Amino acid sequence: MENERNALRQKTTRIHLAMEAEETLRRLKAFPDPPEAMDYFYNMFQDRFSNDSILPKGKKIIGTMCVQVPDELIHAAGAVPFRLCSGAFSYDQIGAEFMPAKSCPVVRATCGMLQINDTLWGDKINAVVIPTTCDQKKKATELLGDLSYSVYSLEMPSSKESDAARFYWQESVKQFALDLQQMTGQKITKKRVQKAIAKKTQATELYRQLHELRKADPAPLFGKDMLLVSNAYFLDDIDSWMPAVKKMIEEVKQRKAQNFSAGNRHAPRILLTGSPPIFPNMKIPILIEESGGIIVADEVCSSSRLLYDSVSYDENSLNDMVSAIADRYLKPCTCPCLTPNTDRQRKLLEMAHEFAADGVIYQAFSGCLPYEMEQNQIAKILEKKGIPMLYVETDYSPEDHGQLSTRVEAFIESIKFRKRKKRI
Repeated sequence: MENERNALRQKTTRIHLAMEAEETLRRLKAFPDPPEAMDYFYNMFQDRFSNDSILPKGKKIIGTMCVQVPDELIHAAGAVPFRLCSGAFSYDQIGAEFMPAKSCPVVRATCGMLQINDTLWGDKINAVVIPTTCDQKKKATELLGDLSYSVYSLEMPSSKESDAARFYWQESVKQFALDLQQMTGQKITKKRVQKAIAKKTQATELYRQLHELRKADPAPLFGKDMLLVSNAYFLDDIDSWMPAVKKMIEEVKQRKAQNFSAGNRHAPRILLTGSPPIFPNMKIPILIEESGGIIVADEVCSSSRLLYDSVSYDENSLNDMVSAIADRYLKPCTCPCLTPNTDRQRKLLEMAHEFAADGVIYQAFSGCLPYEMEQNQIAKILEKKGIPMLYVETDYSPEDHGQLSTRVEAFIESIKFRKRKKRI
């Protein structure tokens, strides 16, 4: 009887998930003149969420719950990294049944997803890796262990400013490489690490090309499309993802050459930062661009922080390459889990200048204390440079859509008013 109830609940949740994904895709496709290359990404998400084809097949799967997990090492161990962080309200509702009401929706939805799908996923995910970047994710290691998942905690320092912190992280990553061999039964060799670094470098180079094209004025690409492309990297096979991005780059280059504008030519250029938009929760990006703005850049861990930086090494010994991988994940990191986090302030100012941003929208998920606490510092440094910022606190529920829409529209209109005054 209990098994029947669980099976019914899983089926109902999958139906709700499919409906949620369908609605998000409908809104994403509703914008005029989408690039033809976006069809690949729309279809990929349709397949993953609506056609019950979420998990990759054929290799061991290492589930990850943070951008700080070095996926080069997972590939080198002959496995597939699979980002588990969920943006689904249907899973969030499951997680809310056994997690605190004030917990972060990303963690709540992810734990809800793994709980409801325990019988479907438990024997398919070989391990779940959770870096110690977030207190709630750290505690989730115990919760997921109780659900019979094999959970690995990847220890991350609370600072990156000292040699001691860098050494600590390098040793943590080296230990992770050793443990991956136990998880997968595959030896991590110099040749395999070189190959994995080269493959990831190709992906980052493609991302950078697309990222740089967003600097054009008028903007040739909606930000919601860019966010979907980078979200696809979580779930897609890298050898399928890269050709699709190449096609996207060529099309956007043509648009730039033709002086094509994705939105209104005078649309306020917005820099998005804060808690990560994760499909199907694209609520804020869609609202921004439905309200007449256009996201020309982002500083979030589901997009620019995911793929912008690549591994750089001088010596091709295994030890040096693993250390270089560790550096790639620590040195450019601007996560608010780090203290101090002045690099994030610097990076936001640089991006606002390089992408000619008219304003910043800072999204923080309710319960995500590091992002909530850091917003005041960010607002102050932007104010000194005359860059307006809108702070929005939200979660995965659709109930705040009306209020958020009003606030975002008012912010966009205020920027339009400022721009008109400058032109007079």
